[in-house]
Amino acid sequence: MIILIDLGIAIFRRNKQTGVREALFWTLIYVGTAIGFGAALPHWTNETTGKEYFAGWLTEYALSVDNIFVFIILLAKLNIKKEKQQLVLLLGILLTIALRGLFIPVGATLVSRFNDVFYIFGAFLMLTAWKLTNEEEYVEYEEGKVVSALMKRGLSTYAIALIALGITNLVFSMDSIPAIFGLTKSAYVITTANIFALMGLRQLYFLLAGLLSRLIYLSRGLSIILAFIGVKMILEALHGNGIDVPEVSLEVSLGVIVTTLVFTAITSLVATRKLAN
Repeated sequence: MIILIDLGIAIFRRNKQTGVREALFWTLIYVGTAIGFGAALPHWTNETTGKEYFAGWLTEYALSVDNIFVFIILLAKLNIKKEKQQLVLLLGILLTIALRGLFIPVGATLVSRFNDVFYIFGAFLMLTAWKLTNEEEYVEYEEGKVVSALMKRGLSTYAIALIALGITNLVFSMDSIPAIFGLTKSAYVITTANIFALMGLRQLYFLLAGLLSRLIYLSRGLSIILAFIGVKMILEALHGNGIDVPEVSLEVSLGVIVTTLVFTAITSLVATRKLAN
């Protein structure tokens, strides 16, 4: 319902820029709603489900922020006017929700039937973690090929932006879905964590646009988180096959995620402030 309202606002105000105050207001509303849902979740489920939700939501939200920075670079390169960016972004986010709505049931089925799929997911996350250390060059290369091919076909800049965002969303969805399966096997938790992580990304885009050059270590922090979850998944697969290996508790997972994100944000801001001075 909230997303439909957001879509209506984006269409109605499609020729107007989103200011920082407006973006901050709606971002706080969405984040507050996500936290409130997580706090209330144990009342009709259990405490473990609440912890799984927060671990999943934080991971997905962090990955979504990284996704937003890719959007900023892409739309800037295509010279999409700020007035037109609202609708492009929201349509891209709706596409992301649709893609994840397809991937989540498939992932849940694989996890429930085949324990060895954790080996594949774990290895994939560790490979993704390694790629994130060179994310900017990798993204620019891939997007450059896509944009060039579409321009040769005579598509408008607006259409190219939508298609490029869709492809980017597909790539990020393939990273984020295995990541959250490493934290919970509950399809309900995975779905709600993804939806709340995606809500309000349009406003967050305009809020973070000025921080693009500040969060310089975000990709490194995400690579640590994804590598950690990848190792956790492989350990779970080994444990499921009867091999005696250490188990990583949900509390440890949540601690690693929160600590990494906070440390990444602080070190990034400190480093860029020193450079500015």
